[in-house]
Amino acid sequence: MVETLTFKGKRLVVGVGSALIDILAREDDEFLKRIGAVKGGMTYVDSDFIEHTLSMTTGKPQVVSGGSACNTAVGIGKLGGPAGFVGKSGRDKMGVIFETDLKKYNVEPSLFKSSSPTGRVLSIITPDAQRSMLTFLGAAAEVQPDEITKECFENAAIVHIEGYLVFNQDLILAALNAAKAAGARVSLDLASFTVVEESKEILEKIVNNFVDILIANEDEARAFTGYSNETKAINALAENTQIAALKIGKRGSLVAHAGNILTIEPKGSGAVLDTTGAGDLWAAGFLFGLVNGYSLAKCGELGSACGWEVCRVVGTKIPEEGWQRIKLLLEE
Repeated sequence: MVETLTFKGKRLVVGVGSALIDILAREDDEFLKRIGAVKGGMTYVDSDFIEHTLSMTTGKPQVVSGGSACNTAVGIGKLGGPAGFVGKSGRDKMGVIFETDLKKYNVEPSLFKSSSPTGRVLSIITPDAQRSMLTFLGAAAEVQPDEITKECFENAAIVHIEGYLVFNQDLILAALNAAKAAGARVSLDLASFTVVEESKEILEKIVNNFVDILIANEDEARAFTGYSNETKAINALAENTQIAALKIGKRGSLVAHAGNILTIEPKGSGAVLDTTGAGDLWAAGFLFGLVNGYSLAKCGELGSACGWEVCRVVGTKIPEEGWQRIKLLLEE
């Protein structure tokens, strides 16, 4: 059991973030150079830039609901846990697709509506399975701080916040305060090394004052802590949080709690097709384990399994056979 994190019988995990439609395209590194994308990073662009870039792609892109916190909520819903998502979408076809997808994956949507178009992310997936994101926030950028209240998180055990929200400081602080007012624990995913590099000072304040569970990959941890050494990085991540997780790709992950560091072995081997959503689904498995009282080692294993399964497909939706393999791990 995770003795320092108690949830008083609550199991609901609510994600807060950008309601986005994912557009997935497979291209090479030369394509990234032509469009000026940061490999492995995330860049905000306008709608016209996405349309122009799409006109240059060589194949037919895949279109699904997305956004970091949304992907995590979907994973928890598929694992059989109660999940919710708070964000804003447009009153358009993409908004309908987004909301319908959430319900299909057992996630309760709390979507504010806007006359602006639903946001989109064009993810360029290169042959090495890296994803580079071009983001048009659209309606997702219009969530107002006063719309996020503690009622949004009623009965939530954990409120999971994507780091991308840090670009709207009033909004992320409103979400953090509302989560605490509702009695929920706060989980923060650092989202992208580009996010951390541009917002390190405010992120440090947020982590120090609000965050119970901090999740990062190697690049994000390096940007946040200044350490390339994994042991130093995970210790620095854990300094002001109860639990810190450092994802180290195909080598697994490290989880720090109460001065101890657990090494979590990877769950899976073989070819990786696409890393899109790997961190989001890792968080889904890990947080699902936490609210169900699993050991930290088991939480990490479940996160690893979810992260691995999504790497076996293009996009962020694990197929049913993948979920069946993950659920076998739950039965062990």
